Amino acid sequence: MSDTARISGPVPVGAMPDGRPILEARLAGEGLAVSILDLGAVIRRLDFHGHPMVLGRDDPHDYVAKTPQCGAIVGRFANRIAGGRFTLDGTTYDLPRNEAGRNHLHGGAAGFSRRNWTFAEVGERSLTLTYRAADGEEGYPGALDVACTYAITGPGTLRITLTARTDEPTIVNLTNHSYFNLLLPRQGFPAPTIDDHVIEIPAESYLPVDDGQIPTGEIAPVAGTRFDLRRPTRIGGRAFDHAFVLGRETTPEPRTVGRVTAAGSDVALTVLATAPAVQFYDGTHLAKAGLGFAARSALCLEPEAFPDAPNHPGFPSATLRPGETYRQIIEYRFTKETAR
Repeated sequence: MSDTARISGPVPVGAMPDGRPILEARLAGEGLAVSILDLGAVIRRLDFHGHPMVLGRDDPHDYVAKTPQCGAIVGRFANRIAGGRFTLDGTTYDLPRNEAGRNHLHGGAAGFSRRNWTFAEVGERSLTLTYRAADGEEGYPGALDVACTYAITGPGTLRITLTARTDEPTIVNLTNHSYFNLLLPRQGFPAPTIDDHVIEIPAESYLPVDDGQIPTGEIAPVAGTRFDLRRPTRIGGRAFDHAFVLGRETTPEPRTVGRVTAAGSDVALTVLATAPAVQFYDGTHLAKAGLGFAARSALCLEPEAFPDAPNHPGFPSATLRPGETYRQIIEYRFTKETAR
């Protein structure tokens, strides 16, 4: 490495309502400075050559209940499950309907993003957090052992490796939920909207959704629609909260799932992942958090399984069985380019 990565911490930066400390560790090197909380395994800060790239909160207590999964690892099942219900091996499971009382979203109101993880390993260039989800937690079957490793692996590159093992058949879909804006001010707000960001997603298909943002089951071609983002496209005022299909299988190594630039910025973000889909969300509901974030002040690119996969036999399976290992890799690569 040309700029050796280094880690400091973890150190206490706050406390949970029950008195347990909130811990933070920091990784730095290769042009990146990253702060990680044990609460939700959150990326609290991610700076590239001194410029912030993600929305975050100075007060760690805001992550206890207020932030909309900012920077967190979400699960046990990221995205939505219709009606908070799925059937596995003949048994039907009911999950909290934490999205307007209608659907299950991001593992529930007390999903992985609201849980205290454990800093299990802190090395020279990476750190690993672990969490054990109990059988029945948020309605899911099986005890699940989850690990999340953050590592600076090259210039401007943060790699996230997510693994999980279960003692009973269950469903698993993990992702990181960072909100990106390449035009964030160094300090304070307001952040500009993402309208002048340019996005490229190399997907031939996407998943149409109903009025509850639940996939209809169709896998539709992007050609001839506003979802055709195969070439760099200015986001403008168009709304997105959709899964783009990258393939039917999880790949052994990450491949490009999205690329973002912005007028007025000399930074490009490339997201790589092993997941079969990526959710592109435009941050429409950010203002509802009541934390000073404006609507559409950042975007998410969430590599993941197909949303509501357990309820669609035609979608790739999200089932994990004893003896198997769930594995997902996400990379955020930042590069300097000529300002647009």
